[in-house]
Amino acid sequence: MNAVLVAVILMLVLSVARLHVMLSMIVAAFVGGWVAGMDIETTLNAFNQGIGGGAGIALSYALLGGFAVAISLSGLPHLLAQKILVRIGGEDRQRSSDTFWLRNALLLGLMIVAVSSQNIVPIHIAFIPILVPPLLLVMTRLQLDRRLVACVLTFGLVTPYMFLPIGFGNIYLNDILLAKVASAGLETEGLSVVSAMAIPAMGMLIGLLIAALFSYRQPRTYDQSLVEKTEHIEQEFNTKSLWVAGAAIVLAFVVQLYLGSMVLGAMAGFLLFSATGVIRWHESDGVLVDGMKMMASIGFIMIAASGFSEVLKTTGHIDSLVNGASGWLGDNKALAALLLLIVGLLLTMGIGSSFSTIPIIAAIYVPLCIQLGFSPLAIIALVGTAGALGDAGSPASDSTLGPTAGLNADGQHSHMRDTVIPTFIHFNLPLLAAGWVAAMVL
Repeated sequence: MNAVLVAVILMLVLSVARLHVMLSMIVAAFVGGWVAGMDIETTLNAFNQGIGGGAGIALSYALLGGFAVAISLSGLPHLLAQKILVRIGGEDRQRSSDTFWLRNALLLGLMIVAVSSQNIVPIHIAFIPILVPPLLLVMTRLQLDRRLVACVLTFGLVTPYMFLPIGFGNIYLNDILLAKVASAGLETEGLSVVSAMAIPAMGMLIGLLIAALFSYRQPRTYDQSLVEKTEHIEQEFNTKSLWVAGAAIVLAFVVQLYLGSMVLGAMAGFLLFSATGVIRWHESDGVLVDGMKMMASIGFIMIAASGFSEVLKTTGHIDSLVNGASGWLGDNKALAALLLLIVGLLLTMGIGSSFSTIPIIAAIYVPLCIQLGFSPLAIIALVGTAGALGDAGSPASDSTLGPTAGLNADGQHSHMRDTVIPTFIHFNLPLLAAGWVAAMVL
């Protein structure tokens, strides 16, 4: 048995069975190590070595949580939510044309912000705990299915980096994808990575349209009283707090862009709130702790995911998984493309990051694809799609953990059932098909 295959499937089964994702990954990591013939000490050492790599991400999310609570205390997100609620009006207007347009405008706005978080202002998921929780009451009044919101957010977080060479996209497409396939022996001079990834990106768009127009089009009812219980922040706005909130957001963005650190960006924004008195000095400790509690789950899951990923690498079964798949290929390019994409899906769902998966699979995929006669553009499309596959549907991916952190603020949104499974169905499956088409036609 292949240890990587067993560990990933076990992790997914346990997660769907409602065991916490973090515990699912820990159990699956040790089972994977056992299948690979590793003793408990070796598996534990690999896991401990890996979790160190997730500590920086966890610290970033903790500080971002504190920064998000500070912004909420300023009243800025709630002011936006109140403006929308005024437009919605009373219960008798719930099915009016105004509600229809507000619903779609809200979804479009969230998608624009998510897309912008990957390139224009590359902050990734940092905007979600700031913007989404205050809008939950609006979504509840609009009877908006949060599974659709999760799909919209995940689309905005994933599609830009796999298609647009700006911000995180520049890192993924140029610094990682092109660089790694070139180091694996592929001649990349003069090739357009955007052309190679256009068809896979179209698969993501098709999946979003299916979710919006068919799967989650109908209204969905949530308990409004539970949403209102989370609105513990007083709805008091003043000019000073709103201006400071705007300045803190800009400062956090500038610091992050200049220094490349989410930790320092969030810290700078939080300190501005304290220095201006919007957050009283003696209250800052409590505000930061509240933010850390809000983001604790995602932080610990990312730490566990790093350990899980390291165990998978240590087993040495990643190469055997790919080589085993190649043994079934023969000269059948269509079957080869499909199997390589499925292997990429399994690896990315286990590792939880397309950025981390590319270096692993490029060295194996490129020589094999050259031998099978794939064109350079087709090879780039295969490797790039295989890396992105699973990112949107992995329980350990920040592209799914981020939306859940915002949408589950009132406890009415399940990570597996309402984020992971919907995004897997609507993005990973169309992306798998689109990646196969790209490999065949390019």
